[in-house]
Amino acid sequence: MTGDAQEIPQGWVPVEHRFLGLDRRTFTPALVALAAALVLIYGLPALNSAIPWHNEVKAGDVLDLGAGATAVPPVGWQLESGTLTGTAASASPTALQITLATGGATIDLRGASYTGSADAFLDQVDRSEGDAPGLDGARGTITTAAGLTGVVQASTGPAGDVLDVAFKVGQPADTAPALLVRVRTAPDQFERYRDEVTAFLRGITPGAAR
Repeated sequence: MTGDAQEIPQGWVPVEHRFLGLDRRTFTPALVALAAALVLIYGLPALNSAIPWHNEVKAGDVLDLGAGATAVPPVGWQLESGTLTGTAASASPTALQITLATGGATIDLRGASYTGSADAFLDQVDRSEGDAPGLDGARGTITTAAGLTGVVQASTGPAGDVLDVAFKVGQPADTAPALLVRVRTAPDQFERYRDEVTAFLRGITPGAAR
């Protein structure tokens, strides 16, 4: 018996290569691609969050606040961003961004160009952030060991305790760069860090006269 051979349909997969109607030969490349995607989506962020900071502040480290201004960070805290004195890069007092962290507390320093007093600068910060619930009474002041006076404002709420301190870092004060120091702690934990925070604030020195 003779006849034309049946033409094999395009895309036909032999029975021995099928599983649940799918071509088993495509499983390996697909699984490799899926695994790579999962690593990129979940693996790397998880790995990054699991790696601890290792930029620990050591005795003798001094923060560069720009234009000659400095601060002494608490020993043992982590310097997550910012510049130390004696390094190649130099900080700008009007574009300053420094973050220190430990356990349940952070200290953020932000510099800006502002004409006016430290008190007026803190007013502007409050306005830019909207109403701040939980303000604890009137503002106070703090004077550093170098004679620099800052305006202090504290607040507390479900998210934690916050201490804002505004400085004009340099002379003349009216046109000197503005500096906001913001301390955040877990709820009811500020007292645990009070001594370190106070020492840090008192260690801020102004820049040279302009």
